[in-house]
Order: sequence, then C-alpha cells, then structure tokens
Amino acid sequence: MAMKSYRPITPARRWMTNLDSSDITAKASVRSLLKKLPASAGRNSYGRITSRHKEAGAKKLYRIIDFKRNKFGVEGTVATVEYDPYRNCRICLVKYVDGDRRYILQPKGLMVGDKVMAAEAGLDIKTGNAMKLKSIPVGTLVHNIELNPGQGGAMARSAGAYAQIMGRDGKYVSLRLPSGEMRYVLGECMATVGTIGNEEIANEVVGKAGRNRHRGIRPQTRGSAMNPVDHPHGGGEGKTNSGRHPVSPWGMPTKGYKTRKKKASDKLIISKRKK
Repeated sequence: MAMKSYRPITPARRWMTNLDSSDITAKASVRSLLKKLPASAGRNSYGRITSRHKEAGAKKLYRIIDFKRNKFGVEGTVATVEYDPYRNCRICLVKYVDGDRRYILQPKGLMVGDKVMAAEAGLDIKTGNAMKLKSIPVGTLVHNIELNPGQGGAMARSAGAYAQIMGRDGKYVSLRLPSGEMRYVLGECMATVGTIGNEEIANEVVGKAGRNRHRGIRPQTRGSAMNPVDHPHGGGEGKTNSGRHPVSPWGMPTKGYKTRKKKASDKLIISKRKK
C-alpha cells in the first residue's frame, strides 16, 4: 500500500500525506455489525474532564469485531476489506458457509476471496487462521492474542503489530510482544496467525491541526505558558523552567518515571519491555 501526497495548493497540503485507499473494496453494509457509541469527550459520569485534550470529533459508527474467533470448524470467505474509523488497521468482513457474517482484523496479505477458519488445533499455519497458542508452532508470528481463555484478543491488535511464539513451558507459551517484553500466556488462549496489515500508517503525516480535530484530539497548552497556579512549569520571566524536571500538572514526573503498580500477572513476565 502506497502513501499518497498532494500538490501544495495550500500550506496544509504541502506536507500532508495519506494512505492510498485502493485496498478498500466496500463500505460498511451489515447494519447488525454497526452501532453508535456515545462520545464522552474525556468526561466522566459527573461531567468532569478526566482525560484532557479530547472532544467528540467526527461522527462515526463502531464496527463490532470478532476478537474471540470462536466459530470453530466453520470455513469463512473474506467478502470485503473495509475502513474502520475506530482503529488504524483495516478490517475484513468474513462470510461463513452457515450464513453468519463477522468482522475480523485484516492480517497482512489476506485479500478478498481467501478462506479462513478457527479451531482448537489441526489447522494449516495460514494467515488468518486462528488456533489455541499450544497448537501453533514455535517461531510463528501471531496477533489478536487473548490474555485469558475466552476473553477475546487483547494484545497485538494495532496496524503492523505482531508477537512471536518463542517456546513452551508446561501449560504456558512464551511470547515476545511488540514492545520487546517476554511473557508467559496460557496455551489455551486463542491467537490468529500472521501480522496485522496497514503498517505504513506509521509514515502518515497529519499536515494540519484540523485532521486531529476530526479525530477527537484537542490542542494542548504548554505548561511553561501557564501561570504558576495552573502548572508547576508556569510563571517566571521569559522562557524558563526553573531547573525543574518535567512533570504533569499534578506534579507527577513525566520522563522515565515508573508508574506500573504491582500486579498478580507480574510473575508471568520473563523480561521487561525495552525502554
């Protein structure tokens, strides 16, 4: 998939790039797989902003994705490749032989007309097929990985993401995650063979603030431009940070400070992620 650039007829167009959408074959047409999500714009149930710099953005419908891949033993055919406004990868509409239709994340190389299937074991190691981790050979690249059996895929779901199966240890399978972290996952968890497509989106240049506004991202104000009552970096004569290490508006260090709390799953981490 190629990047598309524009003639510089305006200052915003000069640097803007976008993904070529020639791989998209259809618009969303299955109404039962679409639903409207309420836009919170970063506010909680009390109306207070708990996640800053967010707004509703452009109107969009959520696509219900089959993260569980629990339709065992039924062959499906990729009918369409579609755009999803809620994620940075493409999605595929799969039509199964029993008439059921479901969306899945599009793995790299999966095209219209290809066959996919899910099972506990015994399938070919082919892009788009889903099996339990204990049934997938060591060294295979996988995505949409469950953390708990039956929960649905929770890891390696964004564009270009994948994890690699490194080995087996009893009922656990060791994975190398996209962050570089090595961890154990139960072999009963499902995963899909292949890597997520649309990895070129990392090269996209937004080009203008308006595109981020459509995505629901509001402008940010530098702490050094505020008053001391509003931010620890505020105040002073001219540009000065008074020698203070960068912190959040509430005084929490923002560069390299460990914020992960102890969790029960820490014992499953073999080695930490790369910095």
